[in-house]
Amino acid sequence: MQHIHIIGIGGTFMGGIAAIAKEAGYRVTGCDAKMYPPMSTQLADLGIEVVEGFEAAQLDQYAADMYVIGNVARRGMPVIEAILNRGLPYTSGPQWLSEHVLQQHWVLAVAGTHGKTTTASMLAWVLEDAGMAPGFLIGGVPENFAVSARLPKKNQGDHAQQSFFVIEADEYDTAFFDKRSKFVHYRPRTAILNNLEYDHADIFPNLAAIQTQFHHLIRTIPGEGLIVHNDQSPALQQVLEQGCWSEIQGFGSSQDWQIGAIDSQGGFDVLLQQQIVGHVDWNLLGQHNRMNALAVIAAARHVGITVEQSCAALGRFKNVKRRMEIKGVVQGITVYDDFAHHPTAIATTIDGLRQKVGNARILAVLEPRSNTMKLGTMKAALSDSLLQADVVYCYAGGVDWDVAAALRPLQNKVHVFQEMSALIEAIIHESRHGDHILVMSNGGFGGIHQQLLDGLTIK
Repeated sequence: MQHIHIIGIGGTFMGGIAAIAKEAGYRVTGCDAKMYPPMSTQLADLGIEVVEGFEAAQLDQYAADMYVIGNVARRGMPVIEAILNRGLPYTSGPQWLSEHVLQQHWVLAVAGTHGKTTTASMLAWVLEDAGMAPGFLIGGVPENFAVSARLPKKNQGDHAQQSFFVIEADEYDTAFFDKRSKFVHYRPRTAILNNLEYDHADIFPNLAAIQTQFHHLIRTIPGEGLIVHNDQSPALQQVLEQGCWSEIQGFGSSQDWQIGAIDSQGGFDVLLQQQIVGHVDWNLLGQHNRMNALAVIAAARHVGITVEQSCAALGRFKNVKRRMEIKGVVQGITVYDDFAHHPTAIATTIDGLRQKVGNARILAVLEPRSNTMKLGTMKAALSDSLLQADVVYCYAGGVDWDVAAALRPLQNKVHVFQEMSALIEAIIHESRHGDHILVMSNGGFGGIHQQLLDGLTIK
């Protein structure tokens, strides 16, 4: 049994690598600085040993055959310096996955600035519902599966000789020694390009730099492959114009895939070349989810799943943890958890909730925690993204730029706090029966959800 030790195991991607390696028969251990659900829970359930911190001493405790290094690792970390000084074997997570897992399967990759996790979850579920039993690695936990990653199972579908793997294809860099985007390692046969905006300001100087990486991905897709792209994204169109060697299908406004009539429950007709070819009857709301579904239907069709099958499967889709996930209802007040952290995602998330709750009050609670947000790159767009909320609370601890100044256009409906306890106290004091508290962060946010529920219970 080979032993891999994963540096940075607590992230959703590297935690998924750990789950897949464990399932494949490897001994898996790892380290990280901080752990929080759902990945900490998933690793514990799998019985994977995790050491806290990046000290060199762990190399003696976990003498592995290969050290798989996540992009959280940096030069100067004791464990990294020790691996290099001792000449120990190391690789990146994406490269390990490519060489040991992906090359054996038909890869369906989902890329884009927003919606990757939800769309990849939808796609994996549609394939599962069709009997294809795909493997997958997703940056969240789809509620239809209860795990974020697994190997393909025995395929009972019409293409039983072929195995499939759905992967959330992130444009973030691979490792400290490989500055290409993760997704260039995956070599998909089917690719969804959901959208493209400027993000990850800590590693990309501008949008053009991200577009270059997306074109590197396009260069790896075979001529017999398929690119499903959001044709409402000018930035994606510019990428395709740099050169494309595969079949392409647009979704959104093209002659290819379109959203038709939308009913009061959020269901909608699916159009292909202006003809109704299916209807999705589901509980998800928001234009972004309908666009995600269009992309999934097109990608699934490429592997032999009919539009009718996909529409039926999407009706049984249960969404993803930390995507408008209800954490609890106390005193008639609903507390949600959502991963939104980019202004576009924040606006889309609030809009989706607004469609659901009508005129009820939305209390938006934001932690600008991502690297891009901490740098203040998106601060000019932040206030507009929160316009549909009735009250806005922002935790500014650890942020160097003036959050209050950036949110000043929201006037008296915004409240900024440097201390978590004061933030929680203010939210509890303000909330009343019928309110919806929407907590948005790409981290654990100090366990704020449970603290709010506990405080509301005794209010």
